Amino acid sequence: MIARVRAGDTQAYAVLVRAYTGIALRAAAAFGAGADAEDVVQSAFFKAYRALDHFKPGASFRPWLLRIVMNETRNTLRSAVRQRSAAGREAALAEAEPLIPESADPAVAALLQERRALLLEALDRLSTEQRLAVTYRYLLEMDEAETAEALGWPRGTVKSRLNRALKKLSKLLPPPDGSHTPEPDEGDAGDKAGSTRNARNTSSVRGDARHAR
Repeated sequence: MIARVRAGDTQAYAVLVRAYTGIALRAAAAFGAGADAEDVVQSAFFKAYRALDHFKPGASFRPWLLRIVMNETRNTLRSAVRQRSAAGREAALAEAEPLIPESADPAVAALLQERRALLLEALDRLSTEQRLAVTYRYLLEMDEAETAEALGWPRGTVKSRLNRALKKLSKLLPPPDGSHTPEPDEGDAGDKAGSTRNARNTSSVRGDARHAR
């Protein structure tokens, strides 16, 4: 497909645009573009088209495009002298695509929406690098290799920053059932209980991140 675009086939690029517009909008929203998400994506596709000569043959188009979206979002925010907020990201993500099926039970939908809002607030308390890692890996559903390529990091760096981010989020977010787990007693039994709790909380955070997309 890329070869056809490079050869001057504009219809082939139109196919790429249709295929990747959804995730590009989600990315722009997650990065904080807010109401400017559509303009950011349009500009990113234009710049991607002009930069196709620099696209490496055989590479994945998605992470390459989303890196352009991220940079374009930063430029937009910088020029507008605005700071990204959880509220702005929440609204933009909601406009990008439905997050909770209309058929979902109202009570379940309400709980998911509440967890989602809490997660987006918690993301703003992470470092920039940790927030980007979580956004690419879970909100945009990219694997570690794609995340590394999009961010220009080694895979080991992606993994370590994700681990630190998930551990921090597990402390910031309450358990899904609203329960509170008492602090474990000291000793081996306490260490084992703490490790089990951390693993359970981390797994819960992964699920929250996937539901927030």
